[in-house]
Amino acid sequence: MLVPDYIPQTKLSRILELDVKIKKVPFTQWWDAILSRTYDGIGQSTFMHPCDYNVMAGHGTIGLEILEDLPDVDTVICPYGSGGLITGVSSALKHHNKSIKVLACEPETATPLHVSLKAGKPLAFENHRSSFVDGMGGKNVLEEIWPYVSHLVDSSIVLSLEEIAEAIRILINRNSLVTEGAGAAPLAAALSNKVPNGTIVCVLSGGNIDSNKLVTILNGQVPT
Repeated sequence: MLVPDYIPQTKLSRILELDVKIKKVPFTQWWDAILSRTYDGIGQSTFMHPCDYNVMAGHGTIGLEILEDLPDVDTVICPYGSGGLITGVSSALKHHNKSIKVLACEPETATPLHVSLKAGKPLAFENHRSSFVDGMGGKNVLEEIWPYVSHLVDSSIVLSLEEIAEAIRILINRNSLVTEGAGAAPLAAALSNKVPNGTIVCVLSGGNIDSNKLVTILNGQVPT
């Protein structure tokens, strides 16, 4: 598995439990592999892209589960990284009911979807930088995903790192749920007063956060 070199140790350890070979590369090299859909060191292995149709179809089952448990949902909020997760979820939801709002959320350090939706075309985010929100935050909207997200995502909410850290604290203190930055971001968006009133679902997409970063957040600070 090709992973960026800033991957949290918690996430790395869980991958290694699956007896997977790991190759760490700099973020730019990792993102180039996503853009090109290939990597020189892959050999005869199959390259699984986060926006492959089968992967997105799997994400679509999240949307089906939401509809099964909460058929009157008004708005669903998903984190946005490469676009595969929200495309799958929104495809299922809007096939059932086109009036359901599907909102993305992005950290202020990487908002390619936000700027792309405003411009009406896929763009790169010029001031991209890494943060503790490692499960989201691409450099640009992928060309192949743009036709989907431009029709399936109603808007993207930009969040500060402080808002995301506060959402992590809330989920732990009030709900006993440990989430990583990308997982807590939808709650941060729901609490930001940028979401329409109604029945809202937040997709908490991951809980792999390093303990040292979590301690920093619980102490009221934002990890560097």
